[in-house]
Amino acid sequence: MPSPLSGVKILEFTHAVMGPSCGLVLADMGAEVVYVEPPGGSPTRRLKGFGTGYFPYFNRNKKSLSLDLKSDKGRQLILDMVAKADVVLENFAPGTMERLGLDYKTLSEINPKLVYCSMKGFLSGPYEKRTAMDEVVQMMGGLAYMTGPSGRPLRAGTSVIDITGGMFGAIAVLGALREREQSGKGAEVKSSLFETTAFLMGQHMAWSTLSQTPIPPMPERVSAWSVYQVFETADKPTFVGIISEKHWQSFCEQFDRKEWLERAEYASNNLRIEAREQLLPDIKRLLGELTQEQVMASCEAGGIPFAPIARPEDLFEDRQLNEGQSLYEVQYPSGEQGVLPKLPIEWDGDRFPLQHQAPQIGQHSEDVVQDWLGLGEAELKALVDDKILSSHKAELNNPNEGERHDA
Repeated sequence: MPSPLSGVKILEFTHAVMGPSCGLVLADMGAEVVYVEPPGGSPTRRLKGFGTGYFPYFNRNKKSLSLDLKSDKGRQLILDMVAKADVVLENFAPGTMERLGLDYKTLSEINPKLVYCSMKGFLSGPYEKRTAMDEVVQMMGGLAYMTGPSGRPLRAGTSVIDITGGMFGAIAVLGALREREQSGKGAEVKSSLFETTAFLMGQHMAWSTLSQTPIPPMPERVSAWSVYQVFETADKPTFVGIISEKHWQSFCEQFDRKEWLERAEYASNNLRIEAREQLLPDIKRLLGELTQEQVMASCEAGGIPFAPIARPEDLFEDRQLNEGQSLYEVQYPSGEQGVLPKLPIEWDGDRFPLQHQAPQIGQHSEDVVQDWLGLGEAELKALVDDKILSSHKAELNNPNEGERHDA
C-alpha cells in the first residue's frame, strides 16, 4: 500500500480543524503523527453542533500522547522527543507556543533539522497578532460576499478555509522536507487563513481588474455559459451545465430539440447568452415535464454535465464513493460505526490505507514515549503515577478514572 512518508516523525500541537487537517494529510500519506493533547484530552473532542465531527474526522491515522505540558517533566519529555522529530505542527493563537517554550527558535536549537509548521490566522503583517477563524476570514476575505446574495454575506457550507489552509501547511511541510534533503537544514514554514482566502479570491480579483467593474456575488453573476444552473424537474431540482458546442448539440439531440440546432440565435454560446430570456424559459418547461432520473439519464448518455442536489448524508449511498473505494469504514471514539472519505488521491491506482482509528485520549502515550525515547517500564509507570502522562491503558484498568478525565 502507498506510504510515501513512512519514517517521518511528526509532533502535532493543534486543535479544531486547520492544524488537524494538515496532520491528517501527512498521516494518511504514511507519516507517524503523534497528536499531543492535555490530560483529559483536547477540547475539540467535546465540541457540539457543527463541531461534532471535527475530532473523529481530522484525527484518524494519528497516535494520541496525552501529558501535562505545564509540568517540568512533561515539557522535558516533549523536548527530548523534539530531538527525534522531523516535523512539528501547531495552530494555536499567536504567542501560545512561545509561552510554552515550544516556539521554532527554541526547538530549532535542539534539532536544527526540524521542519516547524505554524498555521495562523494571518501571515507576517499588520494583522499577524490577531486571532482569526474560518468565518472571520471568509467575511474579510470576500468569500462570504461572493457566496451569498447582495447584502446577505454567507459563509461556505464547510470549513473550506480551515481545511485549505491546512492543506497549504502540508504542502509547505513537504517542500521543506524536500529542501532539507539538499541542505541538511530544517525550516520554519507558515500558512494562514486570511491569505488562503485571498488566494482563492485571486480569480475574482483578476476579473475585477480586467472588467473595471465591481464583482457581483455568485447568486447574481452573469455566467460564462448560456445554460448553467439548477432546474426544477417534475420531482427534484437538478443542475445542468452546457459549456461547449458539443454539449449543446448533445443536449438538443438527447432531449429531442434538434430544431434548436438550426436557429441562428442559438448558433454559439455567446449568442445563446444574448438569447437567454427566450431560451431558458423553454428549457425550464422542457425539464419540468421530466423526472430527475430521466433528466440525468439523458445528460449522462449525452456526456452533458449534471448533478443532483445532494445533502451530506446522501454521500453515504453514493455509487462513485462506494464502488470507487473512496470511503473508510471507521469506528468513532464513542463506539459508533460509520464511513468517512479517504484522502482524494490515487497512487499508482491505489489509495492510502486506514492505519489507526481516531485515537482515544492517551491511547498511545506509553507506546510513543517508549518507542521514541526508549524509556523502561518502571520509568513509564512513574510518569503515569505522577500524572505526567495520561495513559489510556491505565484508564481501561480504572474505568472511574477514565470517566473523570472525559468529564
